[in-house]
Amino acid sequence: MKTPISQKTINTRKTILPFCAGEHHAYTWAPRNSCLIHQREEFKKSITYAVVTGANKGIGLEVCRQLATQGVTVVLTARDEKRGLEAVEKLKASSLSGSVIFHQLDVADLASIASLAEFIKSQFGKLDILVNNAGIGGVTVDSDGIRAIAGATSETGAGIVWNEVVSQTSQTYDSAAECFQTNYYGAKRTAEALLPLLQLSDSPRIVNVSSTLGKLKVFYLSNSYMFLAKFYETILVFARAIEKVLNDAENLTEERIDQVLNEFLKDFKEGSQEAKGWPKYFGAYIVSKAALNAYTRILAKKYPSFRINSVCPGYVKTDINFNTGYLTVEEGGESLVRLALLPDDGPSGFSATVASLAEFIKSQFGKLDILFTYVQRKHNAVAHCLVKCAAWLLEGVDDLPSSALAIVISE
Repeated sequence: MKTPISQKTINTRKTILPFCAGEHHAYTWAPRNSCLIHQREEFKKSITYAVVTGANKGIGLEVCRQLATQGVTVVLTARDEKRGLEAVEKLKASSLSGSVIFHQLDVADLASIASLAEFIKSQFGKLDILVNNAGIGGVTVDSDGIRAIAGATSETGAGIVWNEVVSQTSQTYDSAAECFQTNYYGAKRTAEALLPLLQLSDSPRIVNVSSTLGKLKVFYLSNSYMFLAKFYETILVFARAIEKVLNDAENLTEERIDQVLNEFLKDFKEGSQEAKGWPKYFGAYIVSKAALNAYTRILAKKYPSFRINSVCPGYVKTDINFNTGYLTVEEGGESLVRLALLPDDGPSGFSATVASLAEFIKSQFGKLDILFTYVQRKHNAVAHCLVKCAAWLLEGVDDLPSSALAIVISE
């Protein structure tokens, strides 16, 4: 029975924490190092080969480092061969128990994907872990505007606020289409090409790197610790418009996903995307990540012996957000590695919701209701939006693990 929603308190039972294997599939909070060590010990010793896409910098590079530290042989891939080789040399300068190898990969190029698959087959004969990390923002950035914002905030000592950043971006039809080809179709085609090699593994794992922006039930946190009410309201309209398609687990198909993506591009070309309820900012990026989350569920259902999940690493300081994130790449990479090293009885087919969000709240405020009290004291309109969001989170979400954190929001 659902807890009644009142104006004073809301209990959300469906927020997922960082997880580590435990009894009865309870994936709960655990200290970073102990969790990774425990997962690696549980992981089969025969599992040794991993591919990480888009790995010459940022989260992808850090995932390569962490996996290699766990003794995994990692194939670091990147579109630019020079940058990829430089990244490998950088990792080799560290003390790694595993090895890191470079192979060129453009996830938007079928020939490039086929070349990688042939390389893995000839060199290793199988693949154990695929981390689909390659992605682009799908927008054009006013670099001068970003620099001006960064300069102003550095003088005042304040952090860059995300809604100020997005105001310096624009999106064209071509950039939106390219975003879909990279973030969704690129990940999908890479997975499909490597599936035969993953099937030869004793414990195959696929980790699709998503974003909180691609989740259909979520609230957002900026690096200045303020919730973006207007941004959330925009996404809420979009999410409700397509959730029946992408959240319908029983009838979810790749054709349905294609339908959503094609509809977005059609509306974009006609200039009607805002009128049709699509997000104003980062629209293609948001839709591409929602599609990737949906594809994750399809793939997990099709391959029940695999552990296939998508993960939202959190607001990590990387190029894709113009280095405005509040999390380090080490923190962001860890949530991906946890999924990559899941034991055989681990979860499959769901999106791990911003593991690092819980870490951030825990470290900054101790508990979530203190954060909400802080926000409400400063921004009543934002708090009102949060309450609406939490109420929506309660509605019809019954497919997530039972070991969810109970959150109390107090007005």
